[in-house]
Amino acid sequence: MLLAAHYAAPVAAYHHAPAVVKTVAPVSHYAAPVAAYHAAPVAAYHAAPVAAYHNLPAVIKTVAPVAHYATPIVKSVHQEVYPDTHPEYSYQYGVQDAHTGDIKNQHEERDGDVVKGYYTLVQPDGVTRTVHYTADAHNGFNAEVEYKGEPIVQKAVVAKTIVAAAPVYKAYHH
Repeated sequence: MLLAAHYAAPVAAYHHAPAVVKTVAPVSHYAAPVAAYHAAPVAAYHAAPVAAYHNLPAVIKTVAPVAHYATPIVKSVHQEVYPDTHPEYSYQYGVQDAHTGDIKNQHEERDGDVVKGYYTLVQPDGVTRTVHYTADAHNGFNAEVEYKGEPIVQKAVVAKTIVAAAPVYKAYHH
């Protein structure tokens, strides 16, 4: 016959070790803690098993990659020297696109250090803008702007509000 005094209550031991994390660079890795369960054998007659639960530490060690850069190579660049020449040019262009309304032209010429020219364009409101300009070392850049024509006044488009009719419900009686 078993006596109550001879019965041993179960004994449980829990050990929680802290997780050790060592990072050298920002990382997005995560390792969950490793858990181990050990059941001890029966120690004596009428004794309940002793259980031990160990929360083992998770160890994460991350090292960032090392970047290696090559030493820059310095080259000697031989620059040719040209005798001073008198800079001189002249050009012009124009666009007449009726489909998009892009209408413009430009003319420019240079003689030494003096540049002069003009450009015209038709603005979205229909007015033609002409800009005459000059530039030189003494006076800098100067421009005169001229507008020709009257702006085309476009009528404002008013959106009509459409209101849907409320649904009609019919009740049927049986």
